[in-house]
Amino acid sequence: MKVSRKLHRFAACAAIVVLWCAPALAQRGKWWQDDRFVRELALTTEQRTHLEEIFQKTLPALRLKMKALDEAQAQFDRLVETADDATVMAQVTTVETARADVSKSRTMMLLRMRRSLTADQWAKFTALHEASAQRDRDRQKTPDRRK
Repeated sequence: MKVSRKLHRFAACAAIVVLWCAPALAQRGKWWQDDRFVRELALTTEQRTHLEEIFQKTLPALRLKMKALDEAQAQFDRLVETADDATVMAQVTTVETARADVSKSRTMMLLRMRRSLTADQWAKFTALHEASAQRDRDRQKTPDRRK
């Protein structure tokens, strides 16, 4: 049963990592449609259209891969309660492979998007994104004073 406890802890840690990374996965939504990003990056209509095309082209595959990850995770959750250690560990491999597939697809989409920007736009995007992430971290540290 020691392995089962370790697997429960592993699953809990994995869930925390996924939840922690969720904002990064979203990339603040469709940033190429955000007025501030459009203005500060001086995105052209063509660039915005191309970025949307990249996103739309990637979305179906990304959804399928997320569905496969969700199903693999659900199967893991069922197996961890009843299956032997070897079966559970085989499912861990399936879950992590599915997670890697999602990550690879997302990374390729972001790489294609990055290539749609000029070097100057990319530098500005990075600065805007970092400033936004810092504001989010600062908000999390500040207690809600509305209560």
